[in-house]
Amino acid sequence: MKVGRLATLLSPQTHKPPLPPNQVFPPRQSHPPLPDATVLSSALQSYINSDNPSPGQKIHAHILKSGFRPNNNVSIKLLILHLKCGSLKYARQMFDELPARTLSSYNYLISGNLKQGQVEESMSLVRQLVLSGERPDGYTFSMILKASTCNGDVAWPPSLGRMVHAQIIKSDVDGDDVLYTALVASYIKNGRVGYARRVFDMMLDKNIMCSTSMISGYMSQGSVEDAEDIFRRTVEKDVVVFNAMIEGYSKSVGSAKKSIEVYIDMQRLNFQPTISTFASLIGACSALAAFDIGQQVQCQLMKTNLFVDIKMGSALLDMYSKCGRVEDACRIFDHMPQRNVFSWTSMIDGYGKNGYSDEALELFSVMLKEYQIKPNVVTFLSALSACGHAGLVDKGLEIFESMKRDYSVKPTMEHYACMVDLLGRAGRLRQAWEFAKGMPMQPNSDVWAALLSSSTVHGDIEMARIASNELFKLNPDSRPGAYVSFSSNLAAAGNWDSVSELREKMKARGISKDIGWSLVGTDSN
Repeated sequence: MKVGRLATLLSPQTHKPPLPPNQVFPPRQSHPPLPDATVLSSALQSYINSDNPSPGQKIHAHILKSGFRPNNNVSIKLLILHLKCGSLKYARQMFDELPARTLSSYNYLISGNLKQGQVEESMSLVRQLVLSGERPDGYTFSMILKASTCNGDVAWPPSLGRMVHAQIIKSDVDGDDVLYTALVASYIKNGRVGYARRVFDMMLDKNIMCSTSMISGYMSQGSVEDAEDIFRRTVEKDVVVFNAMIEGYSKSVGSAKKSIEVYIDMQRLNFQPTISTFASLIGACSALAAFDIGQQVQCQLMKTNLFVDIKMGSALLDMYSKCGRVEDACRIFDHMPQRNVFSWTSMIDGYGKNGYSDEALELFSVMLKEYQIKPNVVTFLSALSACGHAGLVDKGLEIFESMKRDYSVKPTMEHYACMVDLLGRAGRLRQAWEFAKGMPMQPNSDVWAALLSSSTVHGDIEMARIASNELFKLNPDSRPGAYVSFSSNLAAAGNWDSVSELREKMKARGISKDIGWSLVGTDSN
């Protein structure tokens, strides 16, 4: 319906007498004619159903000018129209002016707020609904569950999903796919995969969204076989459910190869890979250090418009860096049309971990001075690590001090552990110990492990004893490497009685040295 015909459509459909011969224009009216509720409802519905609903808001302006008092049906359709146009303010005004607020009007406004990320407001409306005496239906409960899974400033209690589930049972609400899907997603979000599976098994028709949620939940808990079982049972698969399997497999070295196999199956079924598909595949290649497969993935990526995406560029250069192909990573970095702090950080980290500490610190300096990009906590960690590998203690101290002073970035435990390692590697063991003791928080096992490792390298038995004692207080059973390292220190000093005592303690606690292993690629794998 064209906007120019709006007045004609909204005017009463009455027969108008012809104009007198001497009157060219109709007489001017002081007020627009009162519209008809049926015509209004039909016109509003047509805009609600259209792809461009915004012009329909002029109908509301016409209503206000005419002084017409819309009935509940017209008012709710105006509310829906404003929501579809993204105008929460006007939708709320219509809601507040409703002659009688119905359950559907609450549901529409709650849903509209959720779609625009207004989680607190949507939950406030739910409370208002309950206090008004209305009984929530399945759709209301599904939106409460959806709100509980949204990532926002408000931390909802982990038990909220179970509380809502209990209310659903008490209210004798008929379950449908929307409600079951929301329940499954809520339980998965809070790590209650067992409860999610019970709801999933109750569904007569397992939809793809629920199957995807179950696969993601099982993969996040390492239950690969259960995820595979759900995947096999999913009859009508789409790219999203394939992506869930590919992503789940890619997170572990032991299963990363399977993510590539699932991707091949997906291609055989002619599904088009998405940005999520490529991100998971590149992650799998990083885990396997399989740069040759990574190059094939890059070639496929270059045939799509996703290649210029900044996330893909960052993922590729991170993959090449982890495979030791620094030149390839640098080439990707140089040809990226856009770079953000994550791509800069990946390149800095790639240089540092492959022994190019000078290049890492130079790039860090360029990022700060020439491009004026604010570093994040990971950027600083990569820069400090590069200083540690190069033995640049003063530079590392300077970067550490600048974190809070110049960039308002609060150092984390990882940064303190990195600084202890930096000082220890340089032989400044006393300074490293004082640095650890002066931390604003209690040092964790990583901090003391770094000091113990440095003490072992420099043969300082007393400092190794101090570090190991602190370490064993925190983690007496989960650091077998620390026992072995301290034992080596004692043996090097000829203190065999203490070595025997320590080994007996390890045996009594059931602690054994981890078996070393290496990942070697072959032409057939």
